[in-house]
Formats: sequence, structure tokens, C-alpha cells
Amino acid sequence: MSAPIVVSAPGKALLAGGYLVLDPAYSGLVVSVSSRFYTVIRDGDPSVCPNEICVRSPQFIDSTWKYTVTLENDGVLVSESQRSSSNRNRFVHCALQLTLKLVSEWNPKELTCLLSRGLDIAAVGDNDFYTQKREPGEPCPSIASLSEMPPFCPLNVTLSDVQKTGMGSSAALITSIVSALLLKFGVISKEGFARRDGSDRVLAHNTAQLVHCLAQGKVGSGFDVSAAVFGSHIYTRFDPKILAPLMDATEDFSNFARIPLRPVLDPSAAVGQDKPIWNSGVIPFQLPPLVRLVLADVAGGSSTPSLVRKVNEWRSKNLQDGTIPTSHLDAVHHSFFLANQLWTSIDLSNKSMMAGFRELSSLYMSDTEAYEAAVHSLTFLPPSQWAEVGTSGIQRTVIQAFYGVHQAGQVTRNLMRKMGENAGVHIEPPTQTQLLNESIAQAGVITGGVPGAGGDDAIWVLVLESKEAPEAPLHRIEQVWREFKQRRVTPLLATQSMEIGTRIEELASICGLERAIMTEDYATMSSAKLL
Repeated sequence: MSAPIVVSAPGKALLAGGYLVLDPAYSGLVVSVSSRFYTVIRDGDPSVCPNEICVRSPQFIDSTWKYTVTLENDGVLVSESQRSSSNRNRFVHCALQLTLKLVSEWNPKELTCLLSRGLDIAAVGDNDFYTQKREPGEPCPSIASLSEMPPFCPLNVTLSDVQKTGMGSSAALITSIVSALLLKFGVISKEGFARRDGSDRVLAHNTAQLVHCLAQGKVGSGFDVSAAVFGSHIYTRFDPKILAPLMDATEDFSNFARIPLRPVLDPSAAVGQDKPIWNSGVIPFQLPPLVRLVLADVAGGSSTPSLVRKVNEWRSKNLQDGTIPTSHLDAVHHSFFLANQLWTSIDLSNKSMMAGFRELSSLYMSDTEAYEAAVHSLTFLPPSQWAEVGTSGIQRTVIQAFYGVHQAGQVTRNLMRKMGENAGVHIEPPTQTQLLNESIAQAGVITGGVPGAGGDDAIWVLVLESKEAPEAPLHRIEQVWREFKQRRVTPLLATQSMEIGTRIEELASICGLERAIMTEDYATMSSAKLL
């Protein structure tokens, strides 16, 4: 039996560019987070038949899916077994069908050989991807108490009943499964996959994008898959026309048994005169030093597809050009915008925030001591007082840059609320506005917002981490969240990931992973027994 293939992919938070990233004319800032999804592929045990694939999600009840792979000439068809038909998982089925079809075009002999043993695939996610249940009267958990929970907590519910925290679990799942399969069948190598801009990683990205789009039934923006593959970056959407022929094929998986995928997905494939290319933009990004991303699960509940549909409908009806405000600050005071004006104003504000981040990183490199002194002074002041701090030189420049990021963040929030008002939806609902206003008013807090499409699901804030008092702003934020009455606000452990994105792991090196995938009836176990 060969060694297991273990691949992990991170979740994400879109800090800037919500709705705008659907248009290739605009970019968004997506941060990959430290919470990850893990896929483990092993040769099948004796209970797995040849050409059979068993996929398990052991954190959930009734979450085992079995598939049979049929190989005929140049065709590959992945079929659900009757035992799985009552509990279908379209994301997993799409990942298997499309990835194995691609493998057959690349390495058909290896496909036949390895499938003869059957495959066992297990997928688990870090705790932050799911709202953790609390008993009645149990206090809201803190970051400190969450860090003491066992990894990969059993959830004791079915997959359809779990409440997610909006960190891109489906994109991380798909990316880890696709990448692990491509590695297992030798389509990509460990060495090639380790390179950020290498063709192996790009192939995994392209395949995961297709799988995710097909599973969702539409070509989305793709930033969540892109973050899962490449890590934190400034993202520009690829031309959706490149996937149109495959999306238009049919929803019947049998038609994908023989459709060539390599000409569309292989970054090395010849480009025809009329063929669209994978032209997404990925500019690597990191938050400035001594800045921490903090996320919270608000558990209010929103439908992202419904929000996006209504915003897109409003925009399509209001695309006329008009006089663009002279600055993104002036735009806040307009009661109504035509869509192009509003999108341009939001883009200006987003770019201002990104430019501020870049300036701060540069200032840290040029004078680390002055930068750290400025961060320390701001740690004990609310941002409303930052402009009044009496310093000079580089330290003053650092403070001004942080205050500029704060202002840009506030402007973007105002404009996004205006977008929601025009479209008749709550992108930043009133309760979220109150929560964010109270959070951002705390000493040492830079800015914040609702991630991605917004709604009632989550918030993000950026706090300072002074070397002398690294957790002071974080504790203030947690107190605000504990005392907030309108919603149950739960902090998440996730911070910005400094990793490349999707990565190859060693099973024994990930705490709790082997236990999660090997323990029978794991989903119903008590978390206390895992400590």
C-alpha cells in the first residue's frame, strides 16, 4: 500500500472588492486564513472494491459517499452508488468526475492501475469553518478558550444541517481534493506544485475553478478558489468565457465522460486565435507587520446568491455614465449613484486602502524602530484621535498612513451600504453597522467590515499588535463582542495565513488528523473525550 497523499487548502476573507470582483475591470483584496481544509487519499481497504471510491467527511453524521468509476476507451464516468443517492454531494461528485477525466487525458495507465485498488478519501475542516454549538446559558467562547478545543471537533449533525461561518469551506474542500487527486495520479509533481507560479499549481487552480463553478451551477468570481490555491493576494477575475463551453455542455455527468478538458485547463495548451485564456490577476499580498486580522462568526444568516443576484440586477439597470465625484470622500454624501459612479468610487477607496498597506510595509522596512514606536502609541488610542498624535519624522508618517487606512475603510463601508440601499438589500445590516462601529471605535483598532458579499454572517477587523502590549486591542474587541446584545458574536481563531496557499502535508504532523479520519463513529463523539 502506498503512502497517503495529504493536501490542505486555506479558507479566505475578502476584505475589499465585494461585488466588484465579479467584473474583471476591478480587483479585490482577498486574505487566506490560517484555518484549513484537509484531504487524505489512501489506497482502498479490503471493503473498497476495485474502481470504487469511498469519500468520507467524518465530522458529520451520514456523510459517506461511494462512487464507481467506469473506464471505456477515452471516456471516464464517475457514478454514484445506490447507497449514496439519497445523500448526494454535488461538490465531491464534480471533483471526482472532472479531475479523473483530466487524469485520463494525461496519465491513463496510472489511472487504470491505481483505481484497481480502489480509493479511500477523507476530508475534514478546521473548527473555524463551522459554528460551534453551545449549551443554553454557556458563555460566549473567547479566542483563548477556542484555542483549547481539540482540532477537527465532531459536529454530531448531518452536513446539510451544519451552520458555516462563511470562510470559503466549499472552495477549500474542492481545492484540496482536486490537488490531492492530481498528485495521487502523477499529473502534477510535489516539486512543481511547491512553486507558486509553476504550471502544476496553475493546473490545480484551473481545475478547481471549473469544478467549483460546475458544482455551483454558475461561473462565480473565483476569488475563493484563487485564495485557496495561491494564498493572500490582490485578485482580478478571469474571463468567464473560458469555461462557457464546459458550463454549457449539460448537467448530465455522463456527457463529461468524453469531453476533452486538457485543452481548456492545461496552462501549457496551445492558445488559438479565438480561444479565451486564463487571465486572472494574482498579485501576492501580506498585511503590514504588527497588524492582525480578527474574524467573528455573527450567525445571523444571509443568502449570498440572493444578495448577489439583486445587486447585479440593480447594476444592470443603472449602468449609465454620469459625473463621477471629484474624490471618493465626496461620494459618501451623494444620496444616489448610478452604478458605474458607485463602482468607481468604491474602487478608488479600496485602492486607497491597499496603497496604505503597501506604504506601511515599506515604512517598516525603512525604519523598523520608528514603525514599532508608532504602533505602540496608537495601541492605546482610538482611531478618532490618531490624527492628533504629536510626533514627527517617520513615526508621524507611519501614524498618518494608519489613519489613512482607517479613513479608507470607513469610506468603503459607507459606499457599500449605499450599494445595498440602491439594490434593496442589506450588505451591511444595521446590527452589523452597530457592531462594527463599536468595534472600530476601540483603541488600537484600524478598520473593519463585512467580508465578501456582506450580510449577517460575519465581520472582520484589523487590530494593532504592539510588541509591548500585543493583545490589548484584541481584548477590547472581545469585550465589545461579549457584551453585544443584538447578536451572538463568536470570535474565530483564524488569522492571516503566511503560507503559499494549498500545500502538501504529512499525516502524522497534523495534530488530530489521523484520529479524525480513522476513528469509527467520530461524528458523534464528545469533544471532551478528545482532549
